[in-house]
Amino acid sequence: MNTTSPISARVDETTLKDLDRLAEELDRSRSWLVAQAVREYVKRETEFLEFVKIGEDEIENGDFHTQDEMEAWLEERISKRAGKEAS
Repeated sequence: MNTTSPISARVDETTLKDLDRLAEELDRSRSWLVAQAVREYVKRETEFLEFVKIGEDEIENGDFHTQDEMEAWLEERISKRAGKEAS
């Protein structure tokens, strides 16, 4: 069974009014909306941190391209495309 725990947060009056208006429109409780928002935020930020960690690991292992290498690659692609369009 999934258990829940209460938390509290302080928000400004405008945000609280908007939250209440949204809860009424969606026929959901304020608590439900806040829980959804927290869940989505935590998921998004966790995924981002995992993405950053993968990049850091790749850099540590030498699996990366320098700025100069990427610029040269991009210029080559642009040149090839320009050549195809001129044909």
